[in-house]
Amino acid sequence: MTDRIDVLVAGAGPAGLALACDLQRRGVKLRVIDAADRSFEGSRAKGIQPRTQEVLDDLGILADVQAHSALYPLLGAHVGPLTLPWMMIKHRTPSEDVPHPNTLLVAQYNTDAAIKRRLEELGGTVEYRTRLTGYEQDADGVVATVETPAGTEQISARFLVGADGGGSVVRRTAGIDFIGDTDDSDRMIVADVTLTGLPRNRWHIWPRGNGRFMALCPLPDGEKFQLMLKLRPDEKADLNQESVNRLVEQFVGNTKLHVVQVHWASVWRPNIRLAQRYRSGHVFLVGDAAHVHPPTGGQGLNTGVQDAYNLGWKLAQALAGAPDFLLDTYEAERQPIAARVLGLSTDIYARMSSRPLAAAKRGDEERQLALNYRGGPLAADSGEDSPKVIAGDRAPNARHDAGQLFDDFRGAHFTLIAVGEPAVAALKQISWPGTGAELKTVEIPEKDAAGVRRIYGITGPAHILVRPDGYVAYVTQGDWTGALSKYTELMLPLTSSPS
Repeated sequence: MTDRIDVLVAGAGPAGLALACDLQRRGVKLRVIDAADRSFEGSRAKGIQPRTQEVLDDLGILADVQAHSALYPLLGAHVGPLTLPWMMIKHRTPSEDVPHPNTLLVAQYNTDAAIKRRLEELGGTVEYRTRLTGYEQDADGVVATVETPAGTEQISARFLVGADGGGSVVRRTAGIDFIGDTDDSDRMIVADVTLTGLPRNRWHIWPRGNGRFMALCPLPDGEKFQLMLKLRPDEKADLNQESVNRLVEQFVGNTKLHVVQVHWASVWRPNIRLAQRYRSGHVFLVGDAAHVHPPTGGQGLNTGVQDAYNLGWKLAQALAGAPDFLLDTYEAERQPIAARVLGLSTDIYARMSSRPLAAAKRGDEERQLALNYRGGPLAADSGEDSPKVIAGDRAPNARHDAGQLFDDFRGAHFTLIAVGEPAVAALKQISWPGTGAELKTVEIPEKDAAGVRRIYGITGPAHILVRPDGYVAYVTQGDWTGALSKYTELMLPLTSSPS
């Protein structure tokens, strides 16, 4: 058995890799394993929402993702001999509070590669061809059994995180129900193809009767298109180039459009499920291991990355001595979010069959900026007059004389913003544990406070504590030490790190 580590991450998709990056930068001793031979090679999840961009920005990944991305093009709806332009996603202008307002179009293989490169920059690595076959828990952690090219190995860890997809071994071994339905009669080909006879300035869609549709979306950073083609119940789902080309030609009714290469292909069936629990002792679920979505609306990958962002700092705090209750808040905060997002993406998929053009519209809900933890276990209101932004909300950006808040938030720390001279002076009263995540203070005197006041909706001197994952822990306009003490026992180490 190897020496004990802090966290074993099973699965190196977007959620597992994002979690690994967050833990690595916090100095957590971890290993990342994946049963596959290499990184995922398909485009599958291709939309990076604004909230996820903020997460990637904090983790130092966004610029790399942007380099392989584009904004979504207009739809081109093929109706008979006509191609009608259709606005799918409104392009927004960056603002002070939302500097990344637009959904990015980027193939999943490029997103995965960017997160993996960041993990390697931080000193981490992925152990491919390493399959988790089982594990046992005791009072101190987990002992996992893995199969590697060199043979069987046992890994001892304080925590195990299942980021191993919809068929998660971690989830099944924990006995956690995966609640939902699979409809084997409803099938859709999702593939990356190279083709001729189609311009790349549109996301092309062919609506048909009887709930059928086909779409071809030009992928950035190359010549590929992502194909989505809903099959009839009696159609074969052969994925070779000749068969896919024949299906495409039959669907559009001409031979000018020709598939010359299939780079990656899969058959998707509605397998829409949510884990009954996200935690079992020392074991946690993130991403597709906890929830699986239709490939519509750009929600699945984004929700998984945000799962990881919520869990990472909590695991690190627990390892540093924070109470176990903090780990329970992961499920309490993230499971309702997944349920809401799952309902949204499922509705979009259902409308793709009945009203494909209407279903192609995207709005604020999909951008995930309004998702919040209000009323959750870490967002109890202080009882004061509520400002515009309250506990549990995403902490928006705002400019001040020394820079902007998103720059202040970037890193593995909590951030305490003091607005106005009385609040700045009160920082001297604040004490903070010497273990776990550090506290960064941001002093904003009254002459520089206009932006923060306007965006956060505060009127007097205020302290705003922002969690490491960019959500507001509390806003107080006077009870400087009392507000912090309420959260100390929930989120901060009260003792030295456990041995």
